[in-house]
Amino acid sequence: METVTVSPKYQVVIPRSLRESLGIQPGQKLRMIQYGDRIECVPVKSIKDMRGFLKGMNPNMKRERDRL
Repeated sequence: METVTVSPKYQVVIPRSLRESLGIQPGQKLRMIQYGDRIECVPVKSIKDMRGFLKGMNPNMKRERDRL
């Protein structure tokens, strides 16, 4: 787990180990999502990069009644 500090301009630096493991590049967009009292940063990927990411997923999962 990494700890960062918020600057006076409300900026944070993403630690190198996280940037490298997630492949985050300068200029890439991140989606900021609030869950209660925490924030999650999710890298935004292009449709081209997302192709095939569900390959191997089991389509026979249990679904909620309103999703049948």
